[in-house]
Amino acid sequence: MSVTTVSTPSPSGGSVDRRSWYARNKLKVAPWLFLAPAMIFFTVYVIAPIFQSLWISFYAWDGLGEATWVGLGNYEELVDDDRFYTSLYNNVLWLVLYMLAVPAGLFIALFLNQTVPGMRIYKSLFFFPFVISQVVVGLIFTWFYNPNFGIVGVVWQFFGATPPSILGDENLVTYGIIFAGLWPQIAYCMILYLTGLNNVSPDQVEAGRLDNAKGWKMLWYVILPQLKPATFIAIVVTVIGALRSFDMIAIMTQGGPYGSSNVLSYYMFETALSEYGFRMGYGSAIAAVLFFIMIFFISYFLWSMYQDEKVGR
Repeated sequence: MSVTTVSTPSPSGGSVDRRSWYARNKLKVAPWLFLAPAMIFFTVYVIAPIFQSLWISFYAWDGLGEATWVGLGNYEELVDDDRFYTSLYNNVLWLVLYMLAVPAGLFIALFLNQTVPGMRIYKSLFFFPFVISQVVVGLIFTWFYNPNFGIVGVVWQFFGATPPSILGDENLVTYGIIFAGLWPQIAYCMILYLTGLNNVSPDQVEAGRLDNAKGWKMLWYVILPQLKPATFIAIVVTVIGALRSFDMIAIMTQGGPYGSSNVLSYYMFETALSEYGFRMGYGSAIAAVLFFIMIFFISYFLWSMYQDEKVGR
């Protein structure tokens, strides 16, 4: 389909191009037209609510009546809130232990990246946790941890020991939930690394073998540098998953026992939206703290990746 150009005489005797502005700039405009619906939805349903939550955090509001301006009062209350510190500590614990999913996913991917008989069956078994929901994972591990009929209880009783109540022990509950969350997270990191391993340059691997690089040297100096994009995505997704760990808490313990397994996301829900709360301003303050922690980590990883790419140039 061609665009007809209409030329009219100009006062100086030349001609004026009468093509439409879009016809002259369609290569620049067309991508933005395709992106516009998604950008509008993202702005309305993601960006705008973030700023709205930040604004609500300066008010005392029950979600129904009139809001009262309290300034930094909600944030000052957080400073003296022991449950907030417990939730923050648990989030840090989630963040540290959840990072085990990245190296675990890498080594499982290296194992599955071999061409041996039956490998597709192994891949399917390791891929399975990724396709089931967090709710199902939480229910499965709740049954596993049951001291009366769960696998943990059966193993302890087999050795003649008294089975622990993992989800009922303030000192064990957070570790038990994190272990349950690692199961699907490792599968996700494994998929990312399997995709990255398919893009590893065979020429570089062969060159490494000629230089007598084997085992850990081959992995560290040849394979891992080519897996940086997959590692970056795995770390970012794992950090976000650790900081917003809501589903597992809600299904397995509801923050118990006595709030010892709370994290910031669930404490925010409990404060603002549950039958015990309806403190929208205070819940928004907790959400703001969680948001800035997440932004800090993501910005750090983006800056680190940018620096690496700049050095690589």
